[in-house]
Amino acid sequence: MAHTVFIDGEAGTTGLQIRQRLESRRDLEIVSIDPARRKDPDARRELLNGVDAVVLCLPDEAAVEAVDMITSNRVRVVDASTAHRTARSWAYGFPEMDRGQRDQIRRSLRVSNPGCYPTGFIGLVRPLVEAGLIPPDFPLTVNAISGYSGGGKGLIAEFEAEAPAGTNDAFRTYGLTLAHKHLPEMQLHGGLTHPPLFAPAVGRYAQGMLVDVPLQLWALPGRPSPADLHVALEAAYAGERFVEVASGAECAELQKTRAGAGGYVAALDPEALNGTNRMRLYVFGSADARQARLAAQLDNLGKGASGAAVQNLNLMLGLDEGAGL
Repeated sequence: MAHTVFIDGEAGTTGLQIRQRLESRRDLEIVSIDPARRKDPDARRELLNGVDAVVLCLPDEAAVEAVDMITSNRVRVVDASTAHRTARSWAYGFPEMDRGQRDQIRRSLRVSNPGCYPTGFIGLVRPLVEAGLIPPDFPLTVNAISGYSGGGKGLIAEFEAEAPAGTNDAFRTYGLTLAHKHLPEMQLHGGLTHPPLFAPAVGRYAQGMLVDVPLQLWALPGRPSPADLHVALEAAYAGERFVEVASGAECAELQKTRAGAGGYVAALDPEALNGTNRMRLYVFGSADARQARLAAQLDNLGKGASGAAVQNLNLMLGLDEGAGL
């Protein structure tokens, strides 16, 4: 018998992608509100309490409201909002984060889906903190760029509209208040005592993401080499299905300057993993300069949102973790 799933907020960017990943599956049945009762709070409450699992694709306040409406002690919830990502009573939905995380997700009734930028940052930094290569109080910087789909319908409309209604921006930096909503999540699950300095940006492309953490290796207490960082990341993700570490040879090849007819060719493509639930990690280093750059490549709507939600849903319902992915 198929498990029933209600996607609350299925018309949004993440909700639509989750639905696309689930609708052809025979082990799941997507349940929606009767259009005639779309604005009836009782109809929503009935669905929230009457299905096997709920995926919340809502703004933070609406997600908290939805959780408060659930009185059943058997309904499993995956929340894609920011609202519960640092709540101790919720499991954090990054199965590869450490060896016990997958089992914690399986056992939990409440799982908070990670943010897209934090997935890349935590994926790079947490294993190195746990290995003792980066101290928890080390001052970290994270630079990142995402496709404009990460900003939701408003930003999508702005970038896709014709001028003058739209924008001609090729690149837009933001988060200049240094108080981005992802910072508490990055600090807590990165194993840090202070938040990193976060410099996010949006590019003129729809989806895909690069997260970049530069390191002054000479400033780290153990003076690790780039190879030490690479070994630690490989050990952390050995055997994982959706998170992989690029080989040292691949990273070295990407570091070579490549020139094309129109100028320099980008070595790392933020769109390369679009449509997948994969994340690929890189270590670029210079032993002479004693510096390194850690990079994560992922789809902000895949492993950074809808793909991760489906992966967590599969775990919570006892299904194949990679089903639909």
